[in-house]
Amino acid sequence: MNDSADHTLAMAGDESRAGKWVPLAMFALYIVWGSTYLAIRVALESYPPFLLAGVRFAIAGCLLFGYLRLRGTAMPTPLQWRNAAFTGVLLLGFGNGLVCYAEQSVSSGISAVAVASLPLFAAIFAGLYKDWPTRRESIGLIIGFLGVIVLNLGNALSGSHVGAAALLVAAMAWAFGSVWSKHQEMPQGMMNTAAQMLCGSVALLAAGFLGGEKLPAHPMLHANLAAAYLVVFGSLVAFSAYLYALKHARPAFATSYAYVNPPVAVLFGVLLLGEKVGPYDVAGMAVILFGVVIITLAKQRRAR
Repeated sequence: MNDSADHTLAMAGDESRAGKWVPLAMFALYIVWGSTYLAIRVALESYPPFLLAGVRFAIAGCLLFGYLRLRGTAMPTPLQWRNAAFTGVLLLGFGNGLVCYAEQSVSSGISAVAVASLPLFAAIFAGLYKDWPTRRESIGLIIGFLGVIVLNLGNALSGSHVGAAALLVAAMAWAFGSVWSKHQEMPQGMMNTAAQMLCGSVALLAAGFLGGEKLPAHPMLHANLAAAYLVVFGSLVAFSAYLYALKHARPAFATSYAYVNPPVAVLFGVLLLGEKVGPYDVAGMAVILFGVVIITLAKQRRAR
């Protein structure tokens, strides 16, 4: 009996230590991922959307996969490869690929705003596994979604109907893939990140080439720098942080970055591209952040 209790306490301690980096991971998601919308916009000045995303994740995936194999990390099993492929296509193929496609006609700010509906979809999909959000989390989700609506009323944010539809599908695909993966046998640790990026890049490259896209012969320097930023920070750093947070935090909290990304993306647009921000934009950002605070406090309360 004592041995069983000690084993349970040890497991609890291991789980607590494993999740100690969640705050740092969420910081990376809030700030770094918020800046990638601007980086995508800049890179699209030379690169077509699906090939941009495909090359980005192919490079990042190969670098990470090679590094892990050199360190002796085990190869994923066939089942893990299958699950990583399905999740990678949803998160990166549909999720990121459609965001890149939409940003051809939609501003980086409104792209982040549309993707902010992700936590709402994640909460709904989590209910399929009988993991409905608590009342407090639901309040935070509703407030955050209202903030998105307010932010969308701002004059600085406008886009095409096709782009808006693509962003909505992207958010739904990312949310379902995130929830689904939590109930599957996935590759362990960072190998999960590498496998998903490799599989997702194959789907993105196929979509790009089949759609008639071509890599530029002479891309502009700032587009190359933006693409490199997406590889290092948007893929290796932020996507790894997302998978880590997804494993060690509740879906409603792990996906709450989508509420913070819009104001971050808009602020980067103001500082670097000179975009204008009106009263609706400021009000929307404030409401969104308030919703995130409620979700965070609800997550901490539920953990206790």
